[in-house]
Amino acid sequence: MGRAEERKARQRGGRRAAPRPRSSPQPVPETPETPGGTATAVQSPQAEGGTRAERRKAAAGKGKPGKSGKNGKAAKGRIRALFTWKKMLGAFFTVCLLGIGAFIALYMMVSVPEGNALAQTQSNVYKYSDGSVLARKGTVNREIVDLSKVPKEVQHTFVAAENKTFYTDNGIDLKGMARGLYNTARGRGTQGGSTITQQYVKNYYLDQDQTVTRKLKELVISLKVDRETSKDDILAGYINTSYYGRGAYGIQAAAQAYYRVDAEKLSVQQGAYLAALLQAPSQYDWAVAGPIGKKLVKQRWNYVLDNMVGQGWLDKSKRDGLTFPVPKEPKAASGLEGQKGYLVELANTQLENQLMKTQGLTRSEAEAQVVDQGWTITLNIDPKKQKKLEAAVKGQLTSKLDGKKRKVDKNVQAGAVSVDPKTGKILAMYGGVDYYKHYTDNATRADYQPASTFKPIILAAALDQDAKTQDGKEINANTIYDGTSRRAVKGSDIAFSPPNEDDADYGNITVQTAMNKSVNSVFAQMGVDVGMKNVMKVADDLGLDTTDLPAVPAQTLGSMGASPLEMAGVYATLDNHGQKVTPSILASAEKTGRKVDPPDPIGEQVISRSAADQVTSVLTGVVDDGTAKVSVAQNPLRKGQQVAGKTGTSDYNRSAWFTGFTPDLVTSVGLFGEDAKTHNQVSLTGATGLIPGTGRINGGGYPAQIWAAYTFGVTKKQKFDLNTDLGAAVQPTETPTKSATPSETPSETPSETPTKSATPSETPSKSPSSSVSSSPPAPTTSAPSTPEETPTGEITDQPLDQLDP
Repeated sequence: MGRAEERKARQRGGRRAAPRPRSSPQPVPETPETPGGTATAVQSPQAEGGTRAERRKAAAGKGKPGKSGKNGKAAKGRIRALFTWKKMLGAFFTVCLLGIGAFIALYMMVSVPEGNALAQTQSNVYKYSDGSVLARKGTVNREIVDLSKVPKEVQHTFVAAENKTFYTDNGIDLKGMARGLYNTARGRGTQGGSTITQQYVKNYYLDQDQTVTRKLKELVISLKVDRETSKDDILAGYINTSYYGRGAYGIQAAAQAYYRVDAEKLSVQQGAYLAALLQAPSQYDWAVAGPIGKKLVKQRWNYVLDNMVGQGWLDKSKRDGLTFPVPKEPKAASGLEGQKGYLVELANTQLENQLMKTQGLTRSEAEAQVVDQGWTITLNIDPKKQKKLEAAVKGQLTSKLDGKKRKVDKNVQAGAVSVDPKTGKILAMYGGVDYYKHYTDNATRADYQPASTFKPIILAAALDQDAKTQDGKEINANTIYDGTSRRAVKGSDIAFSPPNEDDADYGNITVQTAMNKSVNSVFAQMGVDVGMKNVMKVADDLGLDTTDLPAVPAQTLGSMGASPLEMAGVYATLDNHGQKVTPSILASAEKTGRKVDPPDPIGEQVISRSAADQVTSVLTGVVDDGTAKVSVAQNPLRKGQQVAGKTGTSDYNRSAWFTGFTPDLVTSVGLFGEDAKTHNQVSLTGATGLIPGTGRINGGGYPAQIWAAYTFGVTKKQKFDLNTDLGAAVQPTETPTKSATPSETPSETPSETPTKSATPSETPSKSPSSSVSSSPPAPTTSAPSTPEETPTGEITDQPLDQLDP
């Protein structure tokens, strides 16, 4: 029978025949005959059953122990089939090929654009709160120089600072780019890693936006630029387009701005400073940098030179002989005369801070986005109040200074900040006699002691912490303390016995009277009673930067640095019933297609309302019956305004303060003794013709007079809304009974960690008065006979807080 006939026969039989064996046929066993005498063949398993699906199902069920085992084995089989090493390897190569393909496509699509850095540089417009124009700033200070004009060693400083492999790499840092893309995609901002080529591309061809798209473009363009452009041209482009601060774009403008020389005359140490400067131009500018900024830029400068030695670009013996090149004083840009420059700089700084916070930018990147980038920046400055403040400083102080007659008059600097305590807006600010003549902003500088203006912070900490005296009595406005001068504080592991002004003894006095008379010995003891760590924490919460400051009793005298801006924020928080106020000059900032909203100046409750209000109540006594009485309370310009405030005068009469407030306005005024040539801190004594030796500039003098002349001309007649029944604002000062005793018993737990002890004064403390006095005796003429060693180990005279006239 042929194959066709067999197939037809199977079809007529209703099922297919078994497939023909591929190998030699196997013997078929004999079969029994049917009853009809016909033999029947034994069917193979393939031929058994009905349909094909039924046979498959039957076969699958054979040998299975149960349902669970059946499913498990089947799942494992499917997983093994899915994740074989061949398939995984194939998937990996597929992804790689797709990635390579996508990059090739991107490389082909993205071309090197025309340079746009110059086109992006344009004027910023600054406006007062009423919309009137304060200043326009945008003249680009840039002069492109050929790389051949820059000494080779100076060229190497930039490579050593930013990209040691610059001369051998292909223009990109793959690890840095991967990290940057990952962090940008996750909203974590930037973390460095860019080569000089990438930074040049970002400066000249792209912008500072932190997006994945921009970073991918930067990668492609950097590769192309590195392939098409020489390393020297790339380096020249980088150093000529970078921003160095002081309004200087490019190395030529920077060389003139910082060292008054052309780029070709720069020394290697000067070049290393400019290279270090690029990391944070404003923070590292020596003229305005604080102690931390100066420390950081010196570290960066050393890092640059050490890298040059490591690369073989600088001989180690020459490097060891190099000293840090202190830059020249800056020259202010045109259009920022008077107070304008100070206002513009603070507005720029606060806008940069916001960009750093919201976009994760570095300081350098934020400055590049702000300076001369076409922003319209509106300030909170009220032009009427600004004019009044400037007039008050001139009328009460600067008009009386004559540097030709008195050398000390050249050393007097004034700074002031005025804040709305309800909104946190900076309404007026005085930074110095002129931005052209004194580049450092006296309103924001934090290198002078705030002295006794710190005392309200100690009381605020005591009230907020429900602190008690050494003998367990609650601390409040009526608590009795021993006001004896040079009285050794109790309960401290660090010996400390500060003198009062003119070494005057007050005997047993209330906290209210001690604040009125600014009695050092009382607040030194109170600080220990509260615990200096608690005091420093509250100071930080209120707005002072106490990072890394030791929590020692000497801090009760206001021995740290602070600015009028910071002190205005502290007192504004007290005026705002303990709700944090961070003064802001920035109202809004916008440019084409972009707007930046400043942070809310009003923050969380940092001390209780009752604590803040009782401090305010106590501070009204300083004005009405204390060190500010003559200049403020009895001022003829006062028209019933209720006033609180505190005077302060620091060591050696180097600074004098008055920070005061009404219900609607807080203003901090500081006077600083700064040598006109060296810029070192010097005494204010004798300025304006006051008798040398005794003619101290006190907080209750010129600072309080400036404050009154300004404030009483711009505030309304209001009274404080106080949630307290203690303090001078709500009750008259009472004379405590004779039975009241000051705190004497040492606390059980020392408040300090033992450090180097101060040497106690050789002059013994006078015995406390047997009766409590509400007013001081006639001050003695004695002064400390020997200097004492402070807890920090520095030899200095004991601070003498002034009893301001």
